[in-house]
Amino acid sequence: MPLRATLKRAIKCIFLLLALPFFGLFLLITAVTGSDASFASFSQWFSLIPGKAGVYFRAAFYRLACPSTSDEISIGFLTILSHRNTTIARGVYIGPQCNIGMCQIGENTLIGSGVHILSGNRQHDFSDVGRPIQEQGGEYQKVSIGKDCWVGNASILMGDLADHSILASGGVLTKRSLTTGEILAGNPAQPKRNRFQLDDNVEGQIHEKPSA
Repeated sequence: MPLRATLKRAIKCIFLLLALPFFGLFLLITAVTGSDASFASFSQWFSLIPGKAGVYFRAAFYRLACPSTSDEISIGFLTILSHRNTTIARGVYIGPQCNIGMCQIGENTLIGSGVHILSGNRQHDFSDVGRPIQEQGGEYQKVSIGKDCWVGNASILMGDLADHSILASGGVLTKRSLTTGEILAGNPAQPKRNRFQLDDNVEGQIHEKPSA
C-alpha cells in the first residue's frame, strides 16, 4: 500500500476511535428517545465541524451508526442525514448544505451542494381535506441512487436514480429513473440523452470532474 494511502487509513482509524464515545452516547440516548430523533440530532452536531476534521469525524460516525456504510466517504459542512437507515458506499462525495433522507447511495457517486434527497414521494398524505396535512401521516421510502452517478447542485430527489446517471443542477426527480446512464434535467426531471449514446465531443464534457 502506498505511503499516502497508509497515512490516510491511519488517520481514519484515529477518528474512528475518537467517534466511538459519541456513538456510545448515541446508542444510550436512542434507547430512550428513538433512533431517528437522536440520530438527526447527532447528525446536526457533526455537520457543524469544519474542515478536514469534520470530514473525517462524519465519515467515522456514519460508518458506526448507519448500516453497511463505508468510512471512505466525504460529507461536507452543514450536511445533515435525517434517518439512520441510510447506506453510503465507498467513494461517495456529498457536498455542503445537503439534506439527506432515507436512501442508499452507490459507489463513487457525486452529490453536489444544496441537494435534497427526500425519503420518497409519499411522506405526506393529503387526501383528507377535512384534516390538516401534518396530521395525516405518510410513508417513508428508501430511495436508491446508483453507482457512478452525478447529482448537480440544488437538485431534489424523490425517486430512484439508476447507475451511471446524471441529474442536472436544479433538477427535480419525482419518480424513479430505471434506465442506466440517463442524463436528466428540469422540473420534473426528464431524460435528455444517455451517456452510453453520446458522441465523443459531448462525452468528453460529461466526464469532466464537476465542481460539486
